[in-house]
Amino acid sequence: MTATTARRLNAIGLIITVITVFCAIIWAFPLYWAVVSSLKPEHEVVRPYIELWPETFTVSHYVFALTQTEIGRWYVNSIVTATAVTVLTVSSSLFCGYAISQLNFPLRNVLWWLILASFMIPMQTLIVNHFELVADLGLINTWSGIVLPQLIHPVIIIVYKQFFDGVPKDFREAAVMDNASEWRILTKVYIPMNWGVTTALSIVCFIWSWNAFLWPFLAVTKTDMMTITVGITQVNDAFGVYYARQLTAAVLAGLPVAMAYLIFQRRVTEAITLSAGIKG
Repeated sequence: MTATTARRLNAIGLIITVITVFCAIIWAFPLYWAVVSSLKPEHEVVRPYIELWPETFTVSHYVFALTQTEIGRWYVNSIVTATAVTVLTVSSSLFCGYAISQLNFPLRNVLWWLILASFMIPMQTLIVNHFELVADLGLINTWSGIVLPQLIHPVIIIVYKQFFDGVPKDFREAAVMDNASEWRILTKVYIPMNWGVTTALSIVCFIWSWNAFLWPFLAVTKTDMMTITVGITQVNDAFGVYYARQLTAAVLAGLPVAMAYLIFQRRVTEAITLSAGIKG
């Protein structure tokens, strides 16, 4: 490689780095603005000009959110529903992916094509049907009403099938020769080989469920049954909306998933890569 070529590559790398940093700043600015605004008095937030740093710091909005709202109850609702969605979705998708990948049964290919087709249907198009069904079952304002319609994640089934297909057949044949049942083959052979996939998908599924807004907003009308993403819309005052309080509630709502992402960043990235079909 000549010196000219090396300098050209270094220049291109520098340009790409600058563009990346610039895009990162644009992406991160709303987060920075929310955190900073939550530490400002209300009169500073509503000023007609931008202030990147508070003149006066205050935590009164956090005190209000933690003591004068039902945010603790909203956290509990979100933890319970997100955990239930994660456990039920990942476990059912694991069983379904294994069955389609390793078992022979009638209409297996038809089921597989239906799952692929459902992957292309936006969740929002099923909202009306879900609402009517949940209302008919009397599950409005219940944890079950929030959880059940969120169990549809065909992409997780697709990822599991992809990985089960990649397990060498020799392992299954050896287990069959030892007279192992299908349950034992699944739990002793296939699942241990895919713990990384299961962990990554569980984390991302939990984050999806925690951040869900549209369906919990429609399925819940009682304040004490709201999840955190819906509950933060109730942080207002009889005399109007307090923007600093709203931003404070939004920061508190996003804090758990932000911490989860920072702790499990590698797993989250792996799951997103798997879901996008890049790996496999």
